[in-house]
Amino acid sequence: MSARRKREIQVGGRQVPLSNPDKEMFPEDGITKADLFAYYRAVARPMLTYVRDRPVSMERYPDGYEGKSFFHKDIPAHFPDWVHRQEVPKEGGSLTMAVCDDAPTLAYLANQACITPHIWLSRTESLDHPDRLVFDLDPPSGDEGGTARADFGTVRRAALDLRDLLGELGLHAVVMTTGSRGLHVLVPLDGHSDFDTVRAFARDVADTLAARRPDLLTTEIRKNRREGRLYLDTQRNAYAQTAVAPYAVRARPHAPVATPLTWDEVDDPGLGPRDWTLRTLPDRLADRGDPWSGLHRARRSLRPAQRRLAALAS
Repeated sequence: MSARRKREIQVGGRQVPLSNPDKEMFPEDGITKADLFAYYRAVARPMLTYVRDRPVSMERYPDGYEGKSFFHKDIPAHFPDWVHRQEVPKEGGSLTMAVCDDAPTLAYLANQACITPHIWLSRTESLDHPDRLVFDLDPPSGDEGGTARADFGTVRRAALDLRDLLGELGLHAVVMTTGSRGLHVLVPLDGHSDFDTVRAFARDVADTLAARRPDLLTTEIRKNRREGRLYLDTQRNAYAQTAVAPYAVRARPHAPVATPLTWDEVDDPGLGPRDWTLRTLPDRLADRGDPWSGLHRARRSLRPAQRRLAALAS
């Protein structure tokens, strides 16, 4: 088949174009654009649960993951009309972003060489009020080529301690590998609090946890002051910030995937941040299902948690 051949694939009742299907996106594994397209089509059902109705920032790699990349926030004019759009205010104006509400859109983004979709923490109907809170936990080392299992143990421990503290506050927490270096701990919210409130609460939680484990954890923004401790990053909890979508492929060797986990898996010392890939994740879903199924039922108000946190600090 010619590398420049274009065809259309039936996805969710729509004909979605697939151009240059043989283009290698991950050359060392022979993973092509057609494989990326097929992956997102295969995981659409669980993935859309967490992506639907949220503005998407597209991380695009026209020449494969080792080539030049760019983040595309505004939706290009050539996107088909059936891709949903959302105008979002920004300083000095606004922009129109794609909203990934269905399987055809997921596949269409893959055809645009969007290896990784990043999503807002709020929904289109209430952009100023997040219904998710995220803690970003990366190992203290700066190793971008991979994370040693021993170093990742600090990340696992921090995630488990964070889960326990959030549980004390009456909040439900879930966890996923980022497919890069660390873990994301996510808390579903009822969407009644604004970003400033959510971000301030996240910082207070991080400060409380760091005070409990000052030898391992820190909220110090400056790297030269962390002294080898893991940084509890709450910076994503702000308007227009994004987090990698659950089940998204990452632009790293072997096409690792941001993978929702059970907490029992985080207890496993053998866990790594890139254990599942584009090749293996569909089988994991088929065997085990989605660990976050029913997450919407765990949404909570932040107000009781704020009161409990204040009581802990008193």
